[in-house]
Parts: sequence; structure tokens; C-alpha cells
Amino acid sequence: MVQLKTDTSIEAMRETGRVVAQVLTAARQAATVGVSLRELDEVAREVLREAGAGSPFLNYRPHFAPTPFPAVICASVNDAIVHGIPTDQRLRDGDLVSVDAGATLGGWAGDSAISFTVGRARPADTRLIETAYEALDAGIAAAVVGNRIGDIAHAIGTVCRSAGYGIPEGFGGHGVGRSMHEDPAVPNEGRPGRGMPLRHGMVLAIEPMLISGGTDAFHPDRDGWTLRTTDGSRAAHAEHTVAITDDGPRILTAL
Repeated sequence: MVQLKTDTSIEAMRETGRVVAQVLTAARQAATVGVSLRELDEVAREVLREAGAGSPFLNYRPHFAPTPFPAVICASVNDAIVHGIPTDQRLRDGDLVSVDAGATLGGWAGDSAISFTVGRARPADTRLIETAYEALDAGIAAAVVGNRIGDIAHAIGTVCRSAGYGIPEGFGGHGVGRSMHEDPAVPNEGRPGRGMPLRHGMVLAIEPMLISGGTDAFHPDRDGWTLRTTDGSRAAHAEHTVAITDDGPRILTAL
């Protein structure tokens, strides 16, 4: 069931969203050659502590997971699409990194993700990341009262497919509120004019995931969490928590 948020609740979620943005900014600044993924997680934990916020990621265990998630961020490198566990793996020059972060504050959750390169960027990676953000912008632009979930999905899918990228089937956005994952599901590909109508007070995590090789295929890593491209090509992920309002979409996870 979709829970519509009041304007007061949306303001509270905006405060949570700022913390998420601060976590991602700090992780991005710390992500230099030689830094480990675990160290990025430690940076994120410190930001959450200073803000008096919790993590909806830590110890989260959905039905598919063999173990609770052990960190406060997901750190996915190169062929890892999403859900990468921060380990002692150290970043190398040219790595493509996606960091997904969440926060809970005052009983409300926020969720956002960024992708970037460390050191010297490959032109193909730059194009992939830029397209991920273009797809995110397109999805947000479609998140208006009177549209439907399918309009968001179609906007994202059109950008991704037009650029020749794959889209991992079955993974996409979701509602956000008192918990990180709520109804409705927000696919990254779909038909316009279909699905649930968008109403004032809906809050959605919109999150395109792109596979550079053009295939949609992926497989779980041995850790049971990380999803990797089957062809070994690189992936990118971009996400914002967005409130749908009568005045247009409002990004809650910006600084």
C-alpha cells in the first residue's frame, strides 16, 4: 500500500535527505587511489554519527540475502552494478565506483546513489556515467502529478536504450518513507501511461542502473549481495529520493 506523505512529513524527509547527500559527498571526496572500500564506509559512518542519524542499510536483510548487510553504504566497483559490500579492496586509477547510501532521521528514511571515476577516467566510463544522470533527470522530470509510474519508467528506459546500454531486469526504484523500501515499485523501463497514477505526497526513489555492454544480464557474486554484469562490462547507478508535489518534483536528497 502506498503511503502519501503530508507536506510536514516531506519537510522532515528533506532533512534526512540532506544527511544522505552529506554522506555521499564525503565518500566521494575520500575516494582516491589507494583508499579501501571499507575506509569509505567508515567515512560514511562518521557523517551519520555527527548528524545523529541511523543507517537503513546496516543489518538490512531482504529475502534473497544470505546474511545481513554489514555496512552503511554499498560500494560497487567496475562490473559491480549495485549492492557491493565495502571490503578491503583498494581503489585503483581509472576505477568506476558507484556509492549508494541511506539515512534514517526522525523516523524518516532517505536513499540516494552516485557514480564517478577515480583518477583518470576512460571516455567510455564518462559517457556511461553522464547517461546515468541524464536518465535520472528524465525520470525525475516525468515524476509529476497526473503522470503514471510507467511514464517515469519509460523516460528512464528511453535514455538508456537510446545510448545502447543494458538495464538489469527486475531492479529499479521504490517508494520511501518510514522505511527505505516501500510501495510502489518504480521500474527502469516501461510503457508510458501505464501503472499507478502519481499523486501529491508520493515519495519515490528513482534510480537508473546501466550496463555498458548493452546486455541486460547479470549474476550475483559469491557474497550473495553484489550484482555483477555477466559480460564483465562496467555499470553505473544514479539515484535520488523525490517527492511528487502539486508544484512539481522535489529532490529530497540534494545538499
